[in-house]
Amino acid sequence: MSGTPPSPSDPSPSQPQEPAVNENDVDRLVLQYLRAKGHTGAEKALLDEIDGSSSDSRNSRPQTINAEELVKTLAVFSQNPSRPGENVLKDSSTVLSELSAMGTSSALQALISNISSVGAEEILTEDPSDKPEGFRELVAWVEGSLDMYRPEFRPILFPIFCHFYLDLIQAGRKDAALQFFGTFAPQLEAAHSATLHHLYTLLLPAHVQNDELAQRFRDEKYFIRISRSGFGLLLGWLTEGIGGEAMGAGHGFYGEKGKRGRVAVMQVVNNHLRFDVTSSTSASLPPSTWEESTGLTSSLIPHANGTQSKIYNPQAFNLSKGDLKLGPAPMSEELRTETERVAREKAMLEGIPSTQYDISLARPQILPGMVAPTEADMLPLPPNFKIVDVEREVGAIRDARKRIKLEPSALNNLDPASPQASGVRARALPSICAYTLHDVPEGAPCCTFSQDTSLMAAGFSESYIRLWSLNGEKLRGMRSDFSAGSIRDLDQPLHQNIFSPPLQTIIVAFRGHENPVWDVKWSPLGMYFATASRDRTARLWSTDRTACLRIYAGHLGDVDCVRFHPNSLYLATGSSDWTARLWDVQRGSCVRVFLGHQGSVSTLAISPDGRYLASAGEDLAINLWDIGSGKRIKKMTGHTASIYSLSFSAESSLLLSGGADWTVRCWDVKGAGGVPSKPTSGNNSNPAIHKFGEEGSIESTSDMISTFPTKRTPIINVQFTPRNLCLVGGIYQSPETR
Repeated sequence: MSGTPPSPSDPSPSQPQEPAVNENDVDRLVLQYLRAKGHTGAEKALLDEIDGSSSDSRNSRPQTINAEELVKTLAVFSQNPSRPGENVLKDSSTVLSELSAMGTSSALQALISNISSVGAEEILTEDPSDKPEGFRELVAWVEGSLDMYRPEFRPILFPIFCHFYLDLIQAGRKDAALQFFGTFAPQLEAAHSATLHHLYTLLLPAHVQNDELAQRFRDEKYFIRISRSGFGLLLGWLTEGIGGEAMGAGHGFYGEKGKRGRVAVMQVVNNHLRFDVTSSTSASLPPSTWEESTGLTSSLIPHANGTQSKIYNPQAFNLSKGDLKLGPAPMSEELRTETERVAREKAMLEGIPSTQYDISLARPQILPGMVAPTEADMLPLPPNFKIVDVEREVGAIRDARKRIKLEPSALNNLDPASPQASGVRARALPSICAYTLHDVPEGAPCCTFSQDTSLMAAGFSESYIRLWSLNGEKLRGMRSDFSAGSIRDLDQPLHQNIFSPPLQTIIVAFRGHENPVWDVKWSPLGMYFATASRDRTARLWSTDRTACLRIYAGHLGDVDCVRFHPNSLYLATGSSDWTARLWDVQRGSCVRVFLGHQGSVSTLAISPDGRYLASAGEDLAINLWDIGSGKRIKKMTGHTASIYSLSFSAESSLLLSGGADWTVRCWDVKGAGGVPSKPTSGNNSNPAIHKFGEEGSIESTSDMISTFPTKRTPIINVQFTPRNLCLVGGIYQSPETR
């Protein structure tokens, strides 16, 4: 045998490996540093951690798994060929018995070959406690951060929670996923209840693979807005495990388990989050700004100018569409001349000065910065106006002359004890006339009022519409021999039949949607109307033909509501995909996207001056948007249940809302908003604000100037008349049906 000693390059059992020496040197240097600085507590914690990791490494042995456990772990990833959304073997505890019932080894081979894209090695080696541990540390860091940074850090929690839950389900760890969900979901439920409820229904890997929302989380990046300083703190915490938290809150990532938790968080951050780092400081923006435009936005925002590149920021898309023409619609010279002539005659008959019938009273003023459309921009209209057009314009002048002007700003800094307080409140708040339907067990999803306040119509769940006369006049008789078979689809233009004397009673069906229609609205021009449907589209129709003129497609959920802009150039839609959009009526293209809701958008309103869009729905918030820029002006809260209807006053200064919490609420459009500071005494400084139900759990913003409660009537429609009288309607909800 040779006595030659081994060369330095040869491994020797007694010779320590280089990486181990380096780790010990680093630990020794850190301990010396902590001792020199007097951090005895940190020094002791690090020593305990070093001792614990050393004992773990000595006791660790390569773990193996037998064939039965392998099959039980992997079998839950096999889909049923006849039903792609269902697993062949759903429960790992019964896998072996079910495989035995199959009776052939070929079935087992087919089962293993049908496993999803999740690798077997990753399934078997992943520790299910890594993700809960990492998320727990992340929550501690976010909640322990400074008050100025906490609002911009909190939106990070939700996407990481969703990915962790989906990862656990995808890996077949149902029990660990449900435990993780039960531990952390309550902290996020206030803002994301709908999504969390949906995620809770995904319990199998096949569910994740075939669910649209889950695949959106997989394929898209979750958009997060964050300040530059906040982003730096987040990176410091992710890479070093420290930084940003308050004293005593959060402990970073220490130990082997902490490192694995950090890796799990960093994987989601690197692969599934996209940060919009702004130059704004945390203190310069209100807390609600950080959650605006946050989410899976790339699929909600259309591609700009036909390109295929993804856009994550809605403001970038809105800017790419240029300026909008939001001014009032032009009036033809012939119609203006005839309207002025008829208005002068009306003034003479009533014995009043002709100046009170001036046509300028009813024409909206072009506000600074707004561009008015020309006649060439407008939708096609008949070449000659009709008598009804003149009557409409003269009626608008009469309504403007008799309109009650509402001034909600007069309530600012009002002393409730002053003698003028009651008079000021009377000028600021509208008169509300409420109509309640009783004994309607089947329900009535909608109701509306005519502009002249003479009629009320309600649609009932049993597929019929009922009309009421509100001014005491009898309604004209209608045909009583109606049958469903008399509904026709006309091949020729409709106006050739509907105005023909022999066919005055014909009924026409406008067909085109592939699912139920949720909303219908007339254009201010009177000739066109728009519909919203469950088929995720809105459509434009005309009374002179039965085929739809335009299809507005792009929403990812039901289109629940539609509204025309006052000049009829644009159409606003609200959807169950939590967004609102503004469309060019003629081109059919989307020109604005409004992101910020945390639930379905069920109602919209556009101010008469054409500047503002108000949207509301299931997230109990009203968002006020500037249509020109597409930016949110403010967020108004106070409702304690879903909001069903919105309406602006004629001056665009007051907004009315009605909802499922049995209340009608008034909002100051021009007010600054925001959550007011808590009063120092128990007395409310503004008696116009009334509490209702459990409203204490919802913080009301300062721009809510009044609340009008009902006994038990959810308000399904609120509507301002041209003279600023407010009409509301709802169905009384008896205690037995609550």
